[in-house]
Amino acid sequence: MTDLSQLYTKKQQEVLRFYYNNDFSILILHGAKRTGKTVLDIDLFVSELRKIRKEADRMRVISPQYILAGASLGSVRRNIINELENRYGITIKLNIENAFYLFGVKVCCFGHDDIGCLGIIRGMTAWGAFINEATMANREVFDEIVSRCSAGNAKILVDTNPGDPLHWLKVNYIDKADRKKIVDFSFKLEDNTFLTKRYIENIKATTPTGVFYDRNIKGLWVTPDGVVYVDYNHDKHVINSLQGFNFEKYVAGVDWGYEHNGVIVILGIPDNIELFLIKEISRKHEDVDSFWLPIALKIKELFGDIIFYCDSARPEYVEKFINAGLNACNANKAVLEGITDVATLIKSNRFFVYSKGIANFEKEIYSYVWADGKDEPVKKNDDTMDGLRYAIHSELSDFDKAMAIEGLEA
Repeated sequence: MTDLSQLYTKKQQEVLRFYYNNDFSILILHGAKRTGKTVLDIDLFVSELRKIRKEADRMRVISPQYILAGASLGSVRRNIINELENRYGITIKLNIENAFYLFGVKVCCFGHDDIGCLGIIRGMTAWGAFINEATMANREVFDEIVSRCSAGNAKILVDTNPGDPLHWLKVNYIDKADRKKIVDFSFKLEDNTFLTKRYIENIKATTPTGVFYDRNIKGLWVTPDGVVYVDYNHDKHVINSLQGFNFEKYVAGVDWGYEHNGVIVILGIPDNIELFLIKEISRKHEDVDSFWLPIALKIKELFGDIIFYCDSARPEYVEKFINAGLNACNANKAVLEGITDVATLIKSNRFFVYSKGIANFEKEIYSYVWADGKDEPVKKNDDTMDGLRYAIHSELSDFDKAMAIEGLEA
């Protein structure tokens, strides 16, 4: 017989004991990253499907339905289905309805940040649900999923990283946990005893100070406050020469402007570890055709056919770049995720700024502050910050972030 301690941490075993010995409606696992919340919920999800099939057989229901939801269908595939396949040695293919069958239960997959799913979910009677990345869910969609779980002895499994303490999930669900209908378990990084001491120390050393550390390491629901990039240090991150660096790749970030600054930033990448801001072009009252397009073509002439990650707010401008033969595309503009990428590079001393290539960068970064009560910065004098975030987050989205910090594989 397998010792549970070989498969699950003490924290996970605590959740398992509660799950198998108590009745409840909603189980919420929340807290720090890399603590085994989703992996545990996947195992509970499999257990739930087996229970549902037996219960449906007793009630002579041929095809019971179950809801599986993540921030998007892509994240359902990455976070849950891939892990399910690897963990259980099975192959899962979604049908035309974005559903699959497992243990005789129809599992219907949704992206819960899409309000367009609301109409489909409203027509369902579900025997349970597994909701991943719950803080990213549209509140109406989340509430509708909960209300649809009315068949049999339906249970809802939820996992998430922390957000703002006034987030609706915290206020309306976690704060109302009573160990009867709603149950919550909070995780901190040290709860994952399968992680090596070296990994934990490295993660702590490279996690940005402030809200990111409190949420991702301590598992706390805290509000962002103060300067966004608190770990930025002029003496540490600014270099006066590019000699000796062999940049294997260049990328650009574009933030359109007119009454406020338009910006193109150019990043040099010597490897998949470090990024260098080598040039910032920032101007007001300049037209795309007469200024920004010629500038971009000059950049292509100097740096090759680099990618221009562009603000999608002006699709006609992006189209002008593409029609002119530039390798332009819409940037990944996710705000908090992008800030996390930039802040992590800064904290881990993998982001550097060429002193002779910048214009407004340092004016902006020192005044780039969190908006009160929001997981986003104040929208003022942030054009270079936006262009930088577009380039870095879009580029890092193209390779495995878990491998981006050398030596942190676990």
